Amino acid sequence: MAIDDRRTGSLSGLTEQEAKEFHSIFMTSFILFTVVAIVAHILVWMWRPWLPGPNGYVSLDDGLTTVASLLSTFVA
Repeated sequence: MAIDDRRTGSLSGLTEQEAKEFHSIFMTSFILFTVVAIVAHILVWMWRPWLPGPNGYVSLDDGLTTVASLLSTFVA
């Protein structure tokens, strides 16, 4: 079994071209994941802020009423 000379200098066992390709795919995936996570956090913050205002979570009662009315229309 012969050892490939191109792979002997790398700890990962990848050639330089393979490592660059993997890095490119990894960075693209990481940036896409980060953007999706940021958008999701912004949408959740707009829906229900994590830090309540001076009146507390007043919208909680309205939200429960809305959900209850929506569920009643689907169940009935």
